[in-house]
Amino acid sequence: MNLSEVLNSINYNKDDVFESLPDVTSKEYVPFIVNKALSYFPDTILQANNMNMRPGLDARMQYHYLKSSVRKKKRFSKWNRKTDSPAIEAIKKHYNYSDNKAEEVLLILTDEQVENIVKLHTHDA
Repeated sequence: MNLSEVLNSINYNKDDVFESLPDVTSKEYVPFIVNKALSYFPDTILQANNMNMRPGLDARMQYHYLKSSVRKKKRFSKWNRKTDSPAIEAIKKHYNYSDNKAEEVLLILTDEQVENIVKLHTHDA
């Protein structure tokens, strides 16, 4: 079972992926990812939030709630992706930090310090 099959069954064709694929287990269904995908649309955000507020529910129950409560409609959206800034990349190289740590350091450094680090590492490339 993949995410597109699950989302298609919730949004459009209403086929039960747990019934049509007998070897599928509840562990293969990741509610957080499904809820995130549904949260991009105004008409499904409430259902996704409802399930996010009930993380203890069985995966099958969450799936069946969404399949039953979401109106049939074709929905597609691109996932928001993190964009890398030159400042973050330069800080990561300069201090040998992870993405998260570089983002934290960016908040602490002055604009002048960030400019100097970016200049240092743009000449290296």
